[in-house]
Amino acid sequence: MRLPLLLSVFVVSALAQDRVALPASACEGLSGLTLAPEKIGLPTGGAAVQSAQMVAANAKDNPNGDYCKVVGIVKPKNPTSPNLEFEVNLPASWNLRALQMGGGGYDGSLVNGLGAFTLQPAGVENPLKQGYVTLGSDGGHKGAAGFDGSFGLDDEALRNFGKESVKKAHDAAIQVIKKAYGRAPQRFYFIGGSQGGHEALDAAARYPKDYDGVVANYPAYNVTMLHLGSLNAGRAVYEGGGAAWLSPAKTKLITDAVYAACDSLDGVKDGIIGNVRGCNATFDVKTLRCADGSDKGDTCLSDAQLAAVAKITSEYKPGVKAAGLDSFPRWALLEGALFRERSNFGSVQQPSNPNTGKEPLLYIAGEQTAKFIIARNPQLDVMKFDPRDYRDRIATVGSIMDVSDVSLKAFKARGGKIILTHGTADDFITPHNTEVYYAKQVKEFGQSSLDSFARFYMIPGFGHGFGPFNAKFDGLKAIQDWVEKGQAPAGMVTTDGNPNANRARPMCEWPRYPKFTGAAGTEGNAASFTCTMP
Repeated sequence: MRLPLLLSVFVVSALAQDRVALPASACEGLSGLTLAPEKIGLPTGGAAVQSAQMVAANAKDNPNGDYCKVVGIVKPKNPTSPNLEFEVNLPASWNLRALQMGGGGYDGSLVNGLGAFTLQPAGVENPLKQGYVTLGSDGGHKGAAGFDGSFGLDDEALRNFGKESVKKAHDAAIQVIKKAYGRAPQRFYFIGGSQGGHEALDAAARYPKDYDGVVANYPAYNVTMLHLGSLNAGRAVYEGGGAAWLSPAKTKLITDAVYAACDSLDGVKDGIIGNVRGCNATFDVKTLRCADGSDKGDTCLSDAQLAAVAKITSEYKPGVKAAGLDSFPRWALLEGALFRERSNFGSVQQPSNPNTGKEPLLYIAGEQTAKFIIARNPQLDVMKFDPRDYRDRIATVGSIMDVSDVSLKAFKARGGKIILTHGTADDFITPHNTEVYYAKQVKEFGQSSLDSFARFYMIPGFGHGFGPFNAKFDGLKAIQDWVEKGQAPAGMVTTDGNPNANRARPMCEWPRYPKFTGAAGTEGNAASFTCTMP
C-alpha cells in the first residue's frame, strides 16, 4: 500500500533532513543474533549473525566512515544444501535508506556492500559513506573463480542463485536493521550489473513489496536462454575441426573493419559506434572473404570462419522455450563489440578440442549451465548437447533462473521505479537481449504507461563493465530522485571512466543514440551531442 500524499511528502522531507544514530551498544549486541525461519519470507532454516564489529572511520583502507560490519548466514531448509552468506553494513549516521548490491557471473562469493555501486562515477562517495545501510550476499553458495556451475546440482542452491537469494538476504537484513536502529528502512533500493542486473529485476518483479527502486545494468535476466545462446556462439568457432576458429587476430580483423566503416556514422570519429542501425546497413563482413574461401592467414576470413560469424550474429532458435522466450538475439560482433578483453574468442589453445579449460568465455558459460543445471551430468559432451532433448527440464530451469516472463505490474502499482541500461559494445550479454526485455514491457504496458515507471538507456561504446567508452553515471541519485521526489530521469549524462578519457555523452532513451551536432573541438562535451532517432 502506498503512503497518502501528505504523509509521503512528509516522509520525503524527513529523509532529506533526518539521520538516525547507531547506538553505541547496538553493534556489539548483534553478535549471536538468531532469526527464526518465519522471519525470512521464503523457506529456510532460519538465520544467524556470526560476527558484528564496529569499524572506525580512521581504520586502514576504510573510506566509509564509522560503521558496524555484520556478517551472517541464512541456513538452508535442506540441511545438506549450502548456507547463504550475507553482509549488512550499518552506518553510524543512517539516512533511513538501504541499498542492496547484486553479484556477478554465477555468484559464489560474498558481495560485501563496502565499495562502489555498479557504474558509480569517480568523485561520488560510496553508498555506505553517504549514510545508506548496504548489503549483499554470495547468492546462496560458494564457487570457484570464474564460471563454476557445480552448485546447480543442488536444488536449493539453484533456487537461491536463480531467484531466492535476493529475498532471503533482504529479509535477514531487515531484521538486523530493526534490531540495530529500532526501525525498518524508509526506502529500499537495489543496484547491480550482469547477474546483479538480473537480481535487480528479480527484486522488482518477484518481490515488489520489498523495493522502491532498482537500477539494472546489462542484466542477465534470462540466464537459461542467454547461456543457450552463449553456447551456440561458442560452439560456432569449433565447427569443422577448428577451421571456423576466430583467433585474436581474426577477431581484430573483423572489428577493425567494423570501426573503419561505422565509427563516423554518428557524426564524429572517436572510437565509438553510436549509430548501430546505420552500421548494420553499411558494413558487410563478406568483404573480408579470402579470395577462394580457404584460410589465407590473418588478413581475410575463410568460408568456414564467415559461417561462424553468420551464426554468431544471427538470431538463435534452440527449438525449446524458457520463461516465455524461444529464441536468443544476435551478438554485436559486427556492431562494435570487440570480443578482445576477457578473450571471448581468443583464449583457446586447441580449437579442435573444447574441454581444455581455456575455451572462450561464451562457451564456458553455456557449457556449465548445460552440464550442471540442465542435464545435471558433469560428464556431458557439450558439443553434442541438443536442447530439444531436455525440453521439459529447460522449461523448469527457466522458471527458476529467468525473470523474462514475470510481470512488473505489481511493482508499478506500488510506485516502484526502474532504470535499465546496456552498452552497444557488450560482448558477454548482447545489448539486443535487453532490447527484447524492454520490448516485452512496451507490449504489456504501452509506451506511455511504461515511461511512468521504467526508462531504458543504450550507451554506445560500453561493453560488459568496460569498453571503448567505460560508462559511469550516478544511478543511485537518479533512482532516489525519481522515487522520493517524483523527478523522472531527464538530461542524464554518462562519463567515460577509461584513464585520461575526459569525455561525456548524453544518456539517450532507447532507440535514440547520441549524434554529434557540435563544433569541432567539442567532441568531449555531452552538450555537443543530440539524442537522435536512427
